[in-house]
Amino acid sequence: MQALGARRAFLRSSFPCSRSSSSWKALGNCRAPSIVRLGRRGVGAIRSMAYEDDVRLAIKAVSLASRLCQAVQRKLVANETQAKADQSPVTVADYGSQALVSWVLERELPPGTFHLIAEEDSEDLRAEDGSEMLKRITQLVNETIAADGSFGSTVLSEDDVLTAISRGDSPGGPSGRYWVLDPIDGTRGFVRGDQYAVALGLLDNGEVVAGVLGCPNLPLASIAANGAASDDKAVGCVFAASRGAGTVMQSMDGSREAQRVYVSSVDDSKLAAFCESFEAAHSKQGLTANIARILGVSAPPIRIDSQAKYGAMARGDAVIYLRFPHAGYREKIWDHAAGLIVITEAGGEVFDAAGKPLDFSKGRFLDLEKGIIATNPSLRSAVLAAVQTAIKEEESALKGVSPL
Repeated sequence: MQALGARRAFLRSSFPCSRSSSSWKALGNCRAPSIVRLGRRGVGAIRSMAYEDDVRLAIKAVSLASRLCQAVQRKLVANETQAKADQSPVTVADYGSQALVSWVLERELPPGTFHLIAEEDSEDLRAEDGSEMLKRITQLVNETIAADGSFGSTVLSEDDVLTAISRGDSPGGPSGRYWVLDPIDGTRGFVRGDQYAVALGLLDNGEVVAGVLGCPNLPLASIAANGAASDDKAVGCVFAASRGAGTVMQSMDGSREAQRVYVSSVDDSKLAAFCESFEAAHSKQGLTANIARILGVSAPPIRIDSQAKYGAMARGDAVIYLRFPHAGYREKIWDHAAGLIVITEAGGEVFDAAGKPLDFSKGRFLDLEKGIIATNPSLRSAVLAAVQTAIKEEESALKGVSPL
């Protein structure tokens, strides 16, 4: 109890608020140096009080990691990117982001309670040819901590950074609490200078109960393809959600009020827009085009990298999200945990091609039926039917027969 009280005291001191309010809108009135403004009373509006401190802490960790990522993206150079075994890129920002989030959570949570499932590991950095990258990561992490100003004179060593990254090797499972992190979701987008997200979720006994998405390049205005042009050019969004509390969006620099967001209420599929992965290698765009045809969707797809799609959909920029990886790919839980609760707490639904909810209790991977779909309750039946029809047509075409 003493450790928990100390943790709450730290979090309150880290997120002072200029005025009291029980409204989510009051989050924007809170002031904290260089991080998303989230005040004690504002977070108190979360009806699921069990996760109040967790949401606050997640926002702090994601905000720090997002600042590091922004600094790296502005001056990314070739030798700060490696290729993993599956040929996906990993940058100093992936490692630095994971190190920061892991370090903040382990530092502030009660001893023995922190377990992390994360994308990166430290193996390559421990090799001889990883020494220069490790040095750069450690420098970036310490610069970010120092700029934040709330951790005193803390300086991490290279070993500290390696330890923080390595904490992400938890296996997950159906019981206990696990934090789930994608330190940069959409690394290819990040390298291109485009969309990416720092995605942090919390599992409690196999269920997603809280999540935060930091989307540094996502405009605050709608990105809907058929939306009205906006003079608002501001970018950088943070989405936060917890079970029973709804979803809020705030500007990343804290300059604008936090506000509740909701999925689109469109109930006519012909008027719906859908979003999908930017990279054709990440999803079957031919299949999603056929699904759109069956539904009568006329708007062009919104193609962006990362779980920023979940955030955009949670505020109504798109009505349908379709993801159908190519054969042999296994979905990882960190690619969907935070995004799922951001969508569902905004009033949406997320399910697989069989209409089943996603199961996060199986460990580090999702075992699901063919793909992932998100939409609003009004369109669920129509979208699921279109998905199943399109899949049947695809399977018949591969077999060289006509679908019944």
